Amino acid sequence: MAESNSQDKNLPASQRKLSKAREEGQIPRSRDLGHFFAIAVGGGVLVALAPLAASWMQRLLAGGLRFDAAMVQRPEAMGERLVGLVGEMLLTVLPFGLLMAAVGVVGTLAIGGWTFTLKPVMPKFDKLNPVSGLANLISKDRLFDAGKGTVLALVLSAIGAYYLKNHVEAFAGLQALALPQAIAQAGRTMLGGLGLVLLALGVVALVDAPWQRFRHLQRLKMSHQEVKEEHKEAEGNQEIKGKMRARMREMTQRRMIAAIPKADLVVMNPTHYAVALKYDGGQMVAPKVVAKGADLMAMRIRDIAKDSKVPVLQAPVLARALYAHAELDREIPAALFGAVAQVLAYVYQLRAAMKGDAPAPGALPVLDVPPELDPHAAAA
Repeated sequence: MAESNSQDKNLPASQRKLSKAREEGQIPRSRDLGHFFAIAVGGGVLVALAPLAASWMQRLLAGGLRFDAAMVQRPEAMGERLVGLVGEMLLTVLPFGLLMAAVGVVGTLAIGGWTFTLKPVMPKFDKLNPVSGLANLISKDRLFDAGKGTVLALVLSAIGAYYLKNHVEAFAGLQALALPQAIAQAGRTMLGGLGLVLLALGVVALVDAPWQRFRHLQRLKMSHQEVKEEHKEAEGNQEIKGKMRARMREMTQRRMIAAIPKADLVVMNPTHYAVALKYDGGQMVAPKVVAKGADLMAMRIRDIAKDSKVPVLQAPVLARALYAHAELDREIPAALFGAVAQVLAYVYQLRAAMKGDAPAPGALPVLDVPPELDPHAAAA
């Protein structure tokens, strides 16, 4: 039961899943909204251009039905006349068709926006399974769409039947009118019916657009397990990241251990911190930290330094400050230049004394370490 509940998709889709669905072409669309836009704009254009359309049709019919003796004597003239009429009709109808195509695109993009992908048209062989295809055909969404289409068709049929019943005499009277007057009268008569159709489609589109968006979000809902998997993909596998961090620490430690024998000195807090420093006046502006560690790593740095004959000095305050504020393979902070210079001078004097070139130094002088750089002093 717990496993079943964990798979219930009752969590809203994440932004990552919404973006992925958009890339795959899964966008909310409302056909009813597109139909409303198309009929509204198309009907409005036809009503606005009705006088021009009547004049154009009259001229087209008059030109197409006019014959003379010269045309009868030239059979090819009929073909030329037909080509001319077709060309003129295309020049008149084509702009209207392009306008309706643009309106269809706008209506389609009204609630879902624009995206370009070929994934929806890519072949999917699992769709050829008749069992799964039958299940999709009789799914809840399909049945709802079929019911909605049926109700809309019945409503529009009822509107059309009611309007024709009340205006049958007006349509019948068009036969007694001249063509221009008949076209104008037909346009005025149909305008009322168009308004009723648009009213019905507008109500349906007003309901269908938010409903399609709601259905889209419902289909993309996620289960708790899916949320966990997505978070794991976004953040990366924690186990792998842990192994990578451990590997990086191991590589860093190897690099530090290899650099300790080349250091100039190691500054220690007796048992907790150790920092190995190197300074080359010809290549460095300030001493650089080549190794540092705490606790067991500090002991290891000390032992390697002693085995490599690298001086190890007990300077607890400086060791703590360097460990806290100096970065590995970076120069020491400027605030610690003075203290480190004192230590280096002491080490150089000690080495000269061991070679017999200078007298032995006394005790290590008090180091000039700013109190705010000592973690222990700041904690106190």
